[in-house]
Amino acid sequence: MKYHIYALILGFVLDLIFGDPRCLYHPICLIGNLIARAEKPFRAAFPKTEKGELAAGVFFCIFVVAVSTAVPFGLLYLARNINFWLYFALLTFWSFQILAAKSLKTESMKVYEALKEGDLEKARHAVSMIVGRDTQALNEEGIAKAAVETVAENSSDGVVAPLLFLAIGGPVLGFFYKAVNTLDSMVGYKNDKYLYFGRFSAKLDDVLNYIPARISGLLLVAASPLAGLSISGAWRIWLRDRRNHASPNSAQTESAAAGALEVQLAGDAYYFGKLYKKPTIGDPIRPVEYEDIRRMNRLMYAGVILALALVATVAALAGVLAV
Repeated sequence: MKYHIYALILGFVLDLIFGDPRCLYHPICLIGNLIARAEKPFRAAFPKTEKGELAAGVFFCIFVVAVSTAVPFGLLYLARNINFWLYFALLTFWSFQILAAKSLKTESMKVYEALKEGDLEKARHAVSMIVGRDTQALNEEGIAKAAVETVAENSSDGVVAPLLFLAIGGPVLGFFYKAVNTLDSMVGYKNDKYLYFGRFSAKLDDVLNYIPARISGLLLVAASPLAGLSISGAWRIWLRDRRNHASPNSAQTESAAAGALEVQLAGDAYYFGKLYKKPTIGDPIRPVEYEDIRRMNRLMYAGVILALALVATVAALAGVLAV
């Protein structure tokens, strides 16, 4: 069991250094392709009613998660029977791929660079690659705010949550989490197409992220002084606004980030051309600016490093890291 913890630590370091190399086809893309290809036949197999779509969505989710988990389990089983170092290399490589701290920073900093250059169209395009909302009409502050929010939210979804699942069950459990998370990002919308079909995937994602999101929020609070930000503000706003979101989890990290940065996040936003009324998070002590993207990434890095330190400490106390 201890080997997957060593592999996780090494994979975490590799992610911080290399991020998501473009020369490698990412396994999450394979999961995304599976979701895209399997949706149509599962829809066709059930009646076009509310109950039918709900049932189709349940079996669809089970199928995607089962395949996404069984394949890495089988490959790791084969690798372990062939050679230990091949097995350990695969554990490390998949841990590296499942984590997304560097790629989150890289993609959000594209927004930062475009805003710094004063190119709003380039910035709108860059932020559209990392958020689900409509970005065509966003001004400079709106673009910066959207980037800060997605880094804050994905501090949990993209790094801390998969790190915790990797720590508990290695890449097999890591891929289980990423399959559910990818399902939520692709079919978990409350629109006409996915309201019923994607409901089970969205609810399962909420359940899996319930504890990690709260751990992530507290880690961002604790990491605030390490990033040169306000720990008192992070704690105060996290306590007050951590439930200010339709999702039970999203505001956990956004509230800590808003307090640490001393800005106001969230609020109304357009999705697929429709305005959604959303509560705000934080106080408008000052406007959100493009430098907040850099500050948020610094906070995210500090938080996820604390998360790894926490995992390593617990593993050491449990004797998992004993030689």
